[in-house]
Amino acid sequence: MAAPRFLLCAGGGPRAACSARAWYQQPLRPGGPGRQAAGGPGRGSIVGQAGGPWSRQEVLGLLEAAVVYREGPLVAISKPSGLAVTGSPGQLSVISLLPDLSQRLSLPHELHVVKAAGKDSSGLVLLSGCPGTTRQLHAFFTQLRRAGRPPATYRAVTAGVPAAVEGEIHTGLKLEQVGDLQLVVPVAGPSRRSVERKEVKQTLTHYRVLGTAPGCSLVQLQPMTAFPSQLLVHLTLLLCPALGDHVYSARVGRVLGEPFLLPAGSALPHTQVLGEQLLRRLRLTQELLHRLPLHLHLYQLLLPTASLTAPPPPFFLQTLRLLGLPGSQSAP
Repeated sequence: MAAPRFLLCAGGGPRAACSARAWYQQPLRPGGPGRQAAGGPGRGSIVGQAGGPWSRQEVLGLLEAAVVYREGPLVAISKPSGLAVTGSPGQLSVISLLPDLSQRLSLPHELHVVKAAGKDSSGLVLLSGCPGTTRQLHAFFTQLRRAGRPPATYRAVTAGVPAAVEGEIHTGLKLEQVGDLQLVVPVAGPSRRSVERKEVKQTLTHYRVLGTAPGCSLVQLQPMTAFPSQLLVHLTLLLCPALGDHVYSARVGRVLGEPFLLPAGSALPHTQVLGEQLLRRLRLTQELLHRLPLHLHLYQLLLPTASLTAPPPPFFLQTLRLLGLPGSQSAP
């Protein structure tokens, strides 16, 4: 399960089904219910900067202006958070927009996704118009990992500061039914049989703290494996969930100000809870936190002849400014 969705609908507005969701699952609506009057909590915060829901033409305009690389059959764009790469019928997604985007940018009609940030993450989406090039890139990414070099680099703003400045998060992960939800849970020391039967996958992420401020940090994440929600779950194991993670952050509790890890089965998803100090610096109240977008950005991707980068979106940079973290003027 991903963090709260900023739903994109073909008709330009949220689907009727949105109204049936719990309050913390409602899509972000700048100027909508919960928006505070000028001068009140929320003014100057990032809750009105994450965008969405958008119309089809608005999303096409965003993507057309967000091309960061174009060479031969390859093109890279920087997508906003909340835009799915693939989606259900009637829902806007990168895939559903590719025909129109190809026409606008005079790109090959058979574009397909090579590598992309997750739905609730922002950042790079690498597209290819040549199946042969795509195969070569996948082989290149595999070679990098075998050589111990991560092909992708993410940036995350976290609630909390990791105990070590850099290190590795190495754990088994599996999908598990928790109540009515299918969630990713860590498995410490999985059995050899469970790994061989692909019930559990061994996962690895390198991390490095790029900067800290009281109660928060900017963290670089380089996954060496791929598993749904891997980075979000790994951050909880550091006791430093990503800002805007309204799913897995529930696993990090606090007693007398000290974080501890709750059992995955007893920590059902809910709106992230932040300390009063962080809330004040973010110019938010706990009642507005369900509108906080996920601060996880696919910043860099290595190619055989280039290193692609995409600057974080405005809301991400505004958070860095408000919290006093590095990189607020441009991508770190």
